[in-house]
Amino acid sequence: MNIINPRSGVSFILNKGQKLKITDIEGEQVADLMCYNLADKQEYLSSGRTIDYAETIFLTKGHPFYSNRSNVMFTIIEDTVGRHDFLLTPCSADTFRIIYGHEHPHRGCFGNLCEAFKPYDIAPDNIPITFNVFMHVTVNGDSGKVDVLPPKSKAGDYIIIEAKMDLLVGLTACSAEMSNNYAFKPIGYEVIE
Repeated sequence: MNIINPRSGVSFILNKGQKLKITDIEGEQVADLMCYNLADKQEYLSSGRTIDYAETIFLTKGHPFYSNRSNVMFTIIEDTVGRHDFLLTPCSADTFRIIYGHEHPHRGCFGNLCEAFKPYDIAPDNIPITFNVFMHVTVNGDSGKVDVLPPKSKAGDYIIIEAKMDLLVGLTACSAEMSNNYAFKPIGYEVIE
């Protein structure tokens, strides 16, 4: 298993038909996932289209994830948690400045993804909403208020996705306090043939 250290990120290629297992090693740790069509990086994972076609914000086993061109990029084939987030943007220095009041903020998942994607010429402005694996977000059905709660994932919980096209993947061990119940932990991942 590959390890992503706390508050850091990586990028790698996941070919069509390969599976990616993402493991919460210690429990209550979010991993932000972003991907692009390896052959054309103007095609990328779309929160809006995926939620629209699934008719739910609670995406889990069996759900296909769509690109901005309405092509299926991957499908979740196993999921031991069943609660993730695809509404909120990756945390960033601005998140920590605006929400937490940090004067010298960490670059967050957004900054880590920017760094991980730099060798592939993906500009910061081309990183949209990420699929936030293990993140527990609730929405009040009347007021619309959004709450970030501790993840439901326990040590050893995982999801497995299967690539439906050749993908460039970015993956982080999330840097935001609220998202991870105020402790920063590693994330494990492995590519399965």
